[in-house]
Amino acid sequence: MLKKFKVKTFGCQMNVYDSKKISDIFCSLGYKNTFVDKEADIYVINTCHIRNKSKHKLYSELGKIYKINKNRFKDNKNMITVVAGCVAQAEGEEIFRRAPFVDIIVGSQSYQRLPNLIKKVKKKNKQFIELDFDPKSKFDNLPKKKYINEVSSYLTIQEGCNKFCKFCVVPYTRGPEYSRPVEEIVREAEFLTKNGTKEIILLGQNVNAYHGIGFRNKEFNLGQLIYLLEKIKGLKRIRYMTAHPKDMHKDLYNAHGDLEKLMPFLHLPIQSGSNKILKAMNRNYTVDEYLKIINKIKKIRKDIVFSSDFIVGYPGESKKDFQKTLDLVDKVQYVQSFSFTYSPRPGTTAYNLKNNIDENEKKERLYILQNKLKFYQEKFNKNFVKKPLEVLFNNSSNTNRNQSVGYSQYMQLVRIKNKRDLQGRIENIKIKKSFYKSLEAISII
Repeated sequence: MLKKFKVKTFGCQMNVYDSKKISDIFCSLGYKNTFVDKEADIYVINTCHIRNKSKHKLYSELGKIYKINKNRFKDNKNMITVVAGCVAQAEGEEIFRRAPFVDIIVGSQSYQRLPNLIKKVKKKNKQFIELDFDPKSKFDNLPKKKYINEVSSYLTIQEGCNKFCKFCVVPYTRGPEYSRPVEEIVREAEFLTKNGTKEIILLGQNVNAYHGIGFRNKEFNLGQLIYLLEKIKGLKRIRYMTAHPKDMHKDLYNAHGDLEKLMPFLHLPIQSGSNKILKAMNRNYTVDEYLKIINKIKKIRKDIVFSSDFIVGYPGESKKDFQKTLDLVDKVQYVQSFSFTYSPRPGTTAYNLKNNIDENEKKERLYILQNKLKFYQEKFNKNFVKKPLEVLFNNSSNTNRNQSVGYSQYMQLVRIKNKRDLQGRIENIKIKKSFYKSLEAISII
């Protein structure tokens, strides 16, 4: 009987990319993907440590898997349980102590070793842990074949971080910055495009800190890399995330002005609108410097829009500091955003700071901020009613087979009722209705 695996993913786009690579590993070994928990002979939880509750979410999930594992054991079926990703990196052996039935722990840079670890578990019936920081080995040893082809594909080009923001665990769970070689990225992008990908989203913890070695041993930055990728025939769209304000550079600005394939949407986290809080976070830029970046890109690409990240209630944030964040939102008018209340994360330098803001106050501030962000997102979407918009269709709706789903150049989710299969097509469509997080189209123009 064909063996089956399941990968459950928590967290960011880089975790999604890693999970797809893990799936490719198991497919290359002859396993079949399943969405049914109890069918899985190998169950992988790919974890994220970006929020404080990540650890609790992991152990809650492991509690469910333990029950499945017991029931399978009664039916003489074994299940190999794997914990991967950033929580695995941070918790290490503690996971074995709290969940003794876990067989394998692998960090974010070690999952390429899963085939060998699976063999060892089957042969020796022991637990194994791999937490080495070796991104080069990781990318060198991942399957070159992609088993699940997609219209829009993530492509990790950079990992790790050297910024050491005081609230962030990434430098400790993903390690120092590493940039993949240019030729390796171009080959992967060409392979994806030949297999149906129309849009590539370049990923990195600080994606615009990319500095990979390319042709004739020349170092390439992100802007120069995008100029190369733009030449790939069949590739229609390019995006990148997550960018850091400190790493914006001339070639990247120029790419936004020169290249039609580079979409007019930029995710540029600010975290706070207060210089005092930005300094306390060790973000190493001011609000004025951030706004200069925004205005510079707007001059180069008139229709570009922005999304961002916000942390509310960071230790020391006064009501005046919070008001400055609201003022910044009014100036930029973000079309999308991610916003959270501050929660201390073990291992970060901010962990031991006095958390001097009441949790109810944090929640109230977050509510106010999210309402303002929602206002600008709804306002932006309303602009497109009765107007044409180019949409790249990814797939059919999960709930309605006669409905196709895709994304505009501005990263808006768009739905259209259409019996014809639109997957992989870019269509100019007319928008009928707008909502907070999506648009509804009436017809193809």
